[in-house]
Amino acid sequence: MAAARPRASDVAYQEILDRILDMRLPPGAQVNEISLAEELGLSRMPVHEAVARLAVDRFVTVQPRRGSYVSALQVEDVLDMFEAREAIECGVAHIAARRASDADLAQLRALVQDAEQAREGFDHDRFLRDDLAIHQFLVHMVRNTLLQDAADRLLLHNVRFWRSYWASRPALEGSMISHEALLLALESRDAEGAERAMRQHIFTSLELVQAPFRGPR
Repeated sequence: MAAARPRASDVAYQEILDRILDMRLPPGAQVNEISLAEELGLSRMPVHEAVARLAVDRFVTVQPRRGSYVSALQVEDVLDMFEAREAIECGVAHIAARRASDADLAQLRALVQDAEQAREGFDHDRFLRDDLAIHQFLVHMVRNTLLQDAADRLLLHNVRFWRSYWASRPALEGSMISHEALLLALESRDAEGAERAMRQHIFTSLELVQAPFRGPR
């Protein structure tokens, strides 16, 4: 039996989201439904539905009588994102250490090795793709659809933030945080150690973001 064709609104959602995540539609850019419908070869209704969903998911902000715009990256939003990541992903790491199969860990190690190569090559775009794959796979290892639903959107917001962050900064190895400590804890089936490693991974990222705003000590 042939697979069902995706709904036009789902196609529009993914296409517009891709433009937001790869900065073709940067923060503050207008989301013009008429132009997008023409570009995508769709009628305006599915594009309108997609934009409404993107607003619910906080990628787009709808301003009455003015139009729709890609949501700005405010400091408060970024801090909320890191707080949410700590709340969700530390628990994910704890559970994953107890539930992961040997095959899961072998696949995770391959993903981490890919990310390490990207770090060594100062390739932040490749690193972001590898980083997303690692964190999404960690959630997959838990095999909990409710957690996966909660984590998926959060991780996409994380990608958008880092693409924006690196757009105006050099891609230094030190700004791409390693996953090695987390991997070692997971391979040791150390649930508490995996949770600590994930928390440190997130805090190190947050420290990197906050450092430019601190005055001299």
